[in-house]
Amino acid sequence: MSQKPFIALDFPTWSETEVFLNHFEEELNVKVGMELYLQNGPFLLEKLLESKHHIFLDLKLHDIPNTVYRAMKGLASYPLEIVNVHAAGGKEMMERALEGLDAGTPTGRNRAKLIAVTQLTSTSQEQMQKEQLIETTLEQSVLNYASLAASAGLDGVVCSPHESNMIKKEIGERFLTVTPGIRLAEDTPGDQKRIATPKYARELGSSYIVVGRSITKSSDPVGAYQKVVKEWEELL
Repeated sequence: MSQKPFIALDFPTWSETEVFLNHFEEELNVKVGMELYLQNGPFLLEKLLESKHHIFLDLKLHDIPNTVYRAMKGLASYPLEIVNVHAAGGKEMMERALEGLDAGTPTGRNRAKLIAVTQLTSTSQEQMQKEQLIETTLEQSVLNYASLAASAGLDGVVCSPHESNMIKKEIGERFLTVTPGIRLAEDTPGDQKRIATPKYARELGSSYIVVGRSITKSSDPVGAYQKVVKEWEELL
Protein backbone atom coordinates (compact mmCIF):
# COMPACT_ATOMS: atom_id res chain seq x y z
CA MET A 1 0.00 0.00 0.00
CA SER A 2 1.38 3.39 -1.00
CA GLN A 3 1.02 6.56 1.04
CA LYS A 4 -1.24 8.06 -1.60
CA PRO A 5 -4.52 9.57 -0.36
CA PHE A 6 -7.49 7.33 0.35
CA ILE A 7 -10.54 8.28 -1.70
CA ALA A 8 -13.72 8.04 0.39
CA LEU A 9 -16.21 6.11 -1.76
CA ASP A 10 -19.30 7.74 -0.29
CA PHE A 11 -21.82 6.24 -2.70
CA PRO A 12 -24.91 4.15 -1.91
CA THR A 13 -24.53 1.53 -4.66
CA TRP A 14 -21.86 -0.50 -6.40
CA SER A 15 -23.03 0.74 -9.81
CA GLU A 16 -22.39 4.37 -8.83
CA THR A 17 -19.06 3.39 -7.31
CA GLU A 18 -18.05 1.52 -10.45
CA VAL A 19 -18.92 4.49 -12.68
CA PHE A 20 -16.71 6.70 -10.52
CA LEU A 21 -13.80 4.25 -10.43
CA ASN A 22 -13.92 3.77 -14.20
CA HIS A 23 -12.54 7.30 -14.54
CA PHE A 24 -9.21 6.01 -13.21
CA GLU A 25 -6.65 3.75 -14.87
CA GLU A 26 -4.62 2.95 -11.76
CA GLU A 27 -4.88 1.05 -8.50
CA LEU A 28 -6.21 3.35 -5.79
CA ASN A 29 -6.30 3.60 -2.03
CA VAL A 30 -10.02 3.67 -1.25
CA LYS A 31 -12.07 4.05 1.92
CA VAL A 32 -15.29 2.07 2.23
CA GLY A 33 -17.61 3.46 4.89
CA MET A 34 -20.84 2.32 6.45
CA GLU A 35 -23.16 3.65 3.75
CA LEU A 36 -21.53 1.68 0.95
CA TYR A 37 -20.66 -1.46 2.90
CA LEU A 38 -23.99 -1.91 4.68
CA GLN A 39 -25.94 -1.59 1.44
CA ASN A 40 -23.67 -3.83 -0.62
CA GLY A 41 -21.81 -6.12 1.78
CA PRO A 42 -18.85 -8.41 1.03
CA PHE A 43 -19.67 -8.35 -2.69
CA LEU A 44 -18.36 -4.82 -2.77
CA LEU A 45 -15.03 -5.78 -1.19
CA GLU A 46 -14.62 -8.61 -3.69
CA LYS A 47 -15.20 -6.27 -6.64
CA LEU A 48 -12.71 -3.71 -5.34
CA LEU A 49 -10.11 -6.38 -4.66
CA GLU A 50 -10.56 -7.80 -8.16
CA SER A 51 -9.41 -4.42 -9.46
CA LYS A 52 -6.47 -4.48 -7.03
CA HIS A 53 -7.59 -1.42 -5.08
CA HIS A 54 -6.29 -1.07 -1.52
CA ILE A 55 -9.10 -0.88 1.03
CA PHE A 56 -9.53 0.97 4.30
CA LEU A 57 -12.75 -0.53 5.68
CA ASP A 58 -14.17 2.22 7.87
CA LEU A 59 -16.90 0.51 9.93
CA LYS A 60 -15.92 2.02 13.30
CA LEU A 61 -16.85 -1.11 15.26
CA HIS A 62 -18.09 -0.36 18.77
CA ASP A 63 -19.71 -3.17 20.75
CA ILE A 64 -18.97 -5.59 23.56
CA PRO A 65 -15.47 -7.08 23.29
CA ASN A 66 -16.51 -10.58 22.22
CA THR A 67 -18.78 -9.31 19.45
CA VAL A 68 -16.00 -7.08 18.09
CA TYR A 69 -13.57 -10.01 18.29
CA ARG A 70 -15.83 -12.18 16.13
CA ALA A 71 -16.55 -9.40 13.66
CA MET A 72 -12.84 -8.67 13.19
CA LYS A 73 -12.02 -12.35 12.85
CA GLY A 74 -14.49 -12.56 9.97
CA LEU A 75 -13.28 -9.39 8.27
CA ALA A 76 -9.68 -10.62 8.46
CA SER A 77 -10.44 -13.19 5.75
CA TYR A 78 -10.26 -10.30 3.25
CA PRO A 79 -6.86 -8.78 2.34
CA LEU A 80 -7.72 -5.33 3.70
CA GLU A 81 -5.15 -2.62 4.39
CA ILE A 82 -6.80 -0.84 7.35
CA VAL A 83 -9.80 -1.53 9.60
CA ASN A 84 -11.02 0.41 12.60
CA VAL A 85 -12.93 0.51 15.87
CA HIS A 86 -14.14 3.29 18.17
CA ALA A 87 -11.64 4.03 20.94
CA ALA A 88 -14.62 4.90 23.16
CA GLY A 89 -15.33 1.15 23.31
CA GLY A 90 -12.42 0.86 25.73
CA LYS A 91 -9.07 -0.88 26.00
CA GLU A 92 -10.46 -4.40 26.41
CA MET A 93 -12.61 -4.04 23.30
CA MET A 94 -9.63 -2.79 21.28
CA GLU A 95 -7.45 -5.64 22.54
CA ARG A 96 -10.10 -8.17 21.54
CA ALA A 97 -10.44 -6.53 18.12
CA LEU A 98 -6.72 -7.02 17.58
CA GLU A 99 -6.93 -10.62 18.78
CA GLY A 100 -9.76 -11.29 16.33
CA LEU A 101 -7.82 -9.72 13.49
CA ASP A 102 -4.76 -11.84 14.29
CA ALA A 103 -6.85 -15.01 14.62
CA GLY A 104 -8.67 -14.51 11.33
CA THR A 105 -5.73 -13.48 9.15
CA PRO A 106 -4.67 -16.40 6.92
CA THR A 107 -1.17 -17.80 7.42
CA GLY A 108 1.38 -16.04 5.25
CA ARG A 109 -0.59 -12.80 4.88
CA ASN A 110 0.11 -9.60 6.77
CA ARG A 111 -2.84 -8.58 8.92
CA ALA A 112 -4.62 -5.32 8.27
CA LYS A 113 -3.57 -2.28 10.26
CA LEU A 114 -5.98 -1.69 13.13
CA ILE A 115 -6.71 1.90 14.11
CA ALA A 116 -9.16 3.55 16.49
CA VAL A 117 -11.45 6.52 15.96
CA THR A 118 -10.78 9.24 18.56
CA GLN A 119 -13.18 12.16 18.05
CA LEU A 120 -14.99 12.59 14.74
CA THR A 121 -13.82 15.50 12.61
CA SER A 122 -17.42 16.75 12.67
CA THR A 123 -17.23 17.15 16.47
CA SER A 124 -16.43 20.51 18.03
CA GLN A 125 -15.07 21.00 21.53
CA GLU A 126 -18.31 22.65 22.63
CA GLN A 127 -20.36 19.73 21.33
CA MET A 128 -18.06 17.18 22.96
CA GLN A 129 -18.28 18.89 26.32
CA LYS A 130 -22.04 19.43 26.20
CA GLU A 131 -23.19 16.13 24.66
CA GLN A 132 -20.49 13.66 25.71
CA LEU A 133 -19.92 15.31 29.11
CA ILE A 134 -16.16 15.24 28.54
CA GLU A 135 -14.91 18.32 30.38
CA THR A 136 -11.35 18.39 29.08
CA THR A 137 -10.24 20.04 25.82
CA LEU A 138 -10.91 18.28 22.55
CA GLU A 139 -7.17 17.88 21.98
CA GLN A 140 -6.72 16.23 25.37
CA SER A 141 -9.63 13.89 24.67
CA VAL A 142 -8.12 12.87 21.34
CA LEU A 143 -4.71 12.31 22.92
CA ASN A 144 -6.25 10.23 25.72
CA TYR A 145 -8.01 7.98 23.21
CA ALA A 146 -4.82 7.71 21.14
CA SER A 147 -2.80 6.70 24.21
CA LEU A 148 -5.44 4.12 25.11
CA ALA A 149 -5.30 2.70 21.58
CA ALA A 150 -1.51 2.49 21.73
CA SER A 151 -1.65 0.71 25.08
CA ALA A 152 -4.04 -1.84 23.52
CA GLY A 153 -1.47 -2.57 20.81
CA LEU A 154 -3.21 -0.82 17.92
CA ASP A 155 -1.31 0.62 14.97
CA GLY A 156 -2.76 4.11 15.08
CA VAL A 157 -5.84 6.31 15.18
CA VAL A 158 -8.27 8.31 13.13
CA CYS A 159 -8.04 11.97 14.11
CA SER A 160 -8.15 15.38 12.49
CA PRO A 161 -4.90 16.65 10.94
CA HIS A 162 -4.68 19.22 13.73
CA GLU A 163 -4.02 16.56 16.38
CA SER A 164 -1.59 14.48 14.33
CA ASN A 165 1.69 16.12 15.36
CA MET A 166 0.69 16.15 19.04
CA ILE A 167 -0.08 12.40 18.92
CA LYS A 168 3.19 11.51 17.20
CA LYS A 169 5.19 13.56 19.69
CA GLU A 170 3.49 11.76 22.60
CA ILE A 171 3.35 8.21 21.23
CA GLY A 172 5.95 8.01 18.46
CA GLU A 173 6.42 8.62 14.76
CA ARG A 174 5.50 5.05 13.80
CA PHE A 175 2.02 5.39 15.32
CA LEU A 176 -0.30 6.04 12.39
CA THR A 177 -2.52 9.09 12.17
CA VAL A 178 -5.16 8.66 9.49
CA THR A 179 -6.87 11.98 8.91
CA PRO A 180 -10.19 12.71 7.20
CA GLY A 181 -11.57 16.24 6.91
CA ILE A 182 -9.34 17.02 3.94
CA ARG A 183 -10.47 19.70 1.51
CA LEU A 184 -8.88 21.57 -1.35
CA ALA A 185 -8.60 25.27 -0.57
CA GLU A 186 -11.44 26.21 -2.93
CA ASP A 187 -13.91 23.65 -1.52
CA THR A 188 -16.61 24.17 1.12
CA PRO A 189 -16.11 22.45 4.51
CA GLY A 190 -19.52 20.70 4.49
CA ASP A 191 -20.27 19.02 7.82
CA GLN A 192 -16.60 18.79 8.83
CA LYS A 193 -15.33 21.24 11.44
CA ARG A 194 -11.63 20.36 11.90
CA ILE A 195 -10.39 20.42 8.31
CA ALA A 196 -7.13 21.00 6.41
CA THR A 197 -5.78 21.07 2.88
CA PRO A 198 -3.64 18.10 1.73
CA LYS A 199 -0.48 20.21 1.97
CA TYR A 200 -1.28 21.44 5.47
CA ALA A 201 -2.15 17.91 6.61
CA ARG A 202 1.30 16.75 5.49
CA GLU A 203 2.92 19.65 7.35
CA LEU A 204 0.94 18.69 10.47
CA GLY A 205 2.29 15.13 10.34
CA SER A 206 -0.60 13.03 8.98
CA SER A 207 0.43 9.50 7.98
CA TYR A 208 -2.47 9.09 5.55
CA ILE A 209 -5.23 11.42 4.42
CA VAL A 210 -8.80 10.56 3.44
CA VAL A 211 -10.43 12.74 0.79
CA GLY A 212 -14.05 12.45 -0.26
CA ARG A 213 -16.18 15.19 -1.77
CA SER A 214 -13.26 17.23 -3.14
CA ILE A 215 -12.73 14.32 -5.54
CA THR A 216 -16.03 12.42 -5.74
CA LYS A 217 -18.17 15.53 -6.32
CA SER A 218 -15.78 17.11 -8.80
CA SER A 219 -16.72 17.46 -12.47
CA ASP A 220 -13.18 16.22 -13.16
CA PRO A 221 -12.47 13.58 -10.48
CA VAL A 222 -9.15 12.48 -12.00
CA GLY A 223 -7.92 16.07 -12.18
CA ALA A 224 -9.04 16.73 -8.60
CA TYR A 225 -7.34 13.53 -7.39
CA GLN A 226 -4.10 14.48 -9.14
CA LYS A 227 -4.22 17.92 -7.53
CA VAL A 228 -4.69 16.34 -4.09
CA VAL A 229 -1.80 13.92 -4.70
CA LYS A 230 0.47 16.73 -5.90
CA GLU A 231 -0.24 18.85 -2.81
CA TRP A 232 0.16 15.84 -0.51
CA GLU A 233 3.45 14.66 -2.04
CA GLU A 234 5.12 18.05 -2.34
CA LEU A 235 6.71 17.70 1.08
CA LEU A 236 7.82 14.07 0.74
